[in-house]
Amino acid sequence: MAGTSEPQVGAIRLAWWREALERLDQSPPPPEPRLEAVAHELLPRGVSGAALAAIEDGYATLLEETPDPDRIARGGAALFEAIARLLGEDDPMLAPAGGVVMLARVRGLVTSDLKPAVLPRFAALKGHRFAKPLRPLTLLARLAARDFLRSRPEAEGTPGRAFAMLSHRLSGIVTGAN
Repeated sequence: MAGTSEPQVGAIRLAWWREALERLDQSPPPPEPRLEAVAHELLPRGVSGAALAAIEDGYATLLEETPDPDRIARGGAALFEAIARLLGEDDPMLAPAGGVVMLARVRGLVTSDLKPAVLPRFAALKGHRFAKPLRPLTLLARLAARDFLRSRPEAEGTPGRAFAMLSHRLSGIVTGAN
């Protein structure tokens, strides 16, 4: 976890946040600005504290000796589903899209090879067209797909990356011909 070099301290912090977010569904927030913001901005728009707390497990596993790719993907799925709720959209393929984004983002932090866990998730997205309101979000999955298939992420601002972003904006398709 960012901000700590001790995995146990990071795990305690993550557990505190998970529990604090879960409590927001039953009680007012404590005097903590971020929790107050969640209570005032997200809860009224249908994003529960429990839904936000579900993101925590994806990060918690990164503190373990052998992170679990399925838990990482579920954390990313929970994040995308919460954002989609804020956008007023729903799509059954958001969970796999969020999962691949999270897995691709942490690829350098995980010592095991994530390709066996990620490739089937990309395959599940193949040819699926996301609605226009979701495309700024699912664009992250399009870039994750592009980066994951390379040995290292492509630099920002390259013509190929710009084309991938534009093609996703127009088509809404994450994977197909990468």
